[in-house]
Amino acid sequence: MKKTISASLIALLIATPLFAEESIVFTGLPTVKISEGGTSRVSETMTKDKAVRFKYRCVITKVDDKYYWTSRESTELLPFSSGIFVTYWAVNGSGYVRVVRTDLKAELKKIAAVVGDPEAKFDYVEHLLLGLKSVTYYGTAK
Repeated sequence: MKKTISASLIALLIATPLFAEESIVFTGLPTVKISEGGTSRVSETMTKDKAVRFKYRCVITKVDDKYYWTSRESTELLPFSSGIFVTYWAVNGSGYVRVVRTDLKAELKKIAAVVGDPEAKFDYVEHLLLGLKSVTYYGTAK
């Protein structure tokens, strides 16, 4: 039996670079999880063990010139910088990740803390939209 390769597969193989430049731009572990459903709100403290065991780690990867929410089904992200923050918006509308810029010195993180308590305690927020419900994680960069 002779096997054939479809034209679309050949086109994909030709268009795919052999050596994509890939790097992890952010990794964080949550310490707080907040689930909201319009009529209820549940806040939960996350231990490091639970965050790792249940794979709640937040990972953003850059491949060539595109960003991906690797920990969320590799959803493509669009980055926007504003002051000391970078916000990565999911192109499919499923949420976002906002991080304190890692290229800034520790002194600037202290300045961020002046904005409020969350900025003093956390390095990122990850917000997921699940239908009309949402889950928000606050955590620290790793």
